[in-house]
Amino acid sequence: MQRIYHKPSSQLTLWLGLVAAVAVMAGFLHYSSILAEKKKSGNYNYLKPVPSESLLHARLKDEQYRVTRQGATETAFQNEYWNNGRPGIYVDVITNDPLFSSLDKYDGGTGRPTFTKPISPDATFQQSDNSEGMNRVEVRAKLSNSHLGHVFQDPSSPTGERYAINSAALRFIPTDQMEDEGYTAYLAPLENKE
Repeated sequence: MQRIYHKPSSQLTLWLGLVAAVAVMAGFLHYSSILAEKKKSGNYNYLKPVPSESLLHARLKDEQYRVTRQGATETAFQNEYWNNGRPGIYVDVITNDPLFSSLDKYDGGTGRPTFTKPISPDATFQQSDNSEGMNRVEVRAKLSNSHLGHVFQDPSSPTGERYAINSAALRFIPTDQMEDEGYTAYLAPLENKE
């Protein structure tokens, strides 16, 4: 009978292979958890800077650029979301930051998407707007500093305020796409409403 002797180098190779396999598995699990967290938190990034004006001018449609960067107002009743009744959220067309929920949308008679409030108090900010010979309160997206529309006092609104927002400043994400696009955190209230 012949004996087989193991060389120390073959055992070392075996151990190095095991360590490498464990390292690869740990790396894969870490990467998977990062992707899961990214999907959970949305496809916007608070640390990512807003694109330059030249890049936005090239990326956005003309109407989107005029509204978001030049403060224009789109034509009433001739825009994408004024009569959208589907459940979902409305995000910033530039940063994908969540801005409004369909739960807060109502028919304000403006011919534009009208909401009772933003999805979060930190999503938007307001400033005085004296353009066009009027004294109004402008609503802007916090991250992109984009013009969204205006807010008015409205006794027919549950909050007493009417956010008349331009469709061109928004992108709508229906509930059936929210998880895939990373807006799971905003899904539960919409699903409970159905």
